[in-house]
Amino acid sequence: MIGASSSQNKSKERFAIQRIRVSAMASDEITLVSPQIDNEGRLPRKYTAEGQGAQKHISPPVEWYNVPGGTKSLALLVQDVDAPDPKDPIVPWVHWVVVNIPPGVKGLPEGFSGQEEEHRGECSGIKEGVNDFKVPGWRGAKLPNHGHRLEFKLYALDEEVNLGNKVTKDKLLDAIQGHVLGEAVLIAIF
Repeated sequence: MIGASSSQNKSKERFAIQRIRVSAMASDEITLVSPQIDNEGRLPRKYTAEGQGAQKHISPPVEWYNVPGGTKSLALLVQDVDAPDPKDPIVPWVHWVVVNIPPGVKGLPEGFSGQEEEHRGECSGIKEGVNDFKVPGWRGAKLPNHGHRLEFKLYALDEEVNLGNKVTKDKLLDAIQGHVLGEAVLIAIF
């Protein structure tokens, strides 16, 4: 730019680069959302152990967009990343593990956990793992204090995972090393 100082040019150049990065990220990155949970918003009670009657421990709905090309399956891991442990200050607590979600599936509906038979067809082959409550499927939180972050993390994978009969977080994370094409995170506060 004629007549502009070097520092003004560098500042404008940095701004333009940041704007380009934001635009590219907004349109190309895999995204994870929930129609019931804003990112860093409150987790409704019906998805927790503190719901009332039959309105508790319901798995929340999740949706995803911009799945990378070459994705053969998706995996979802939900954990309380602020869970305390007497032996260690923070140890994530697993609430849900879901593997072998076909890439054409655009989300899991509310109450999906434990109802895979009702959602056959395009959801065929999806498998729910064992959470840290030692039961398969979704299990909502019941905390001594609130303010914990539940991290919903979606992995786009270049192959299906074969984890045997007992799917766990540790098995999943070991199996997907070197096979992750993209990740998306949604945080809910409880």
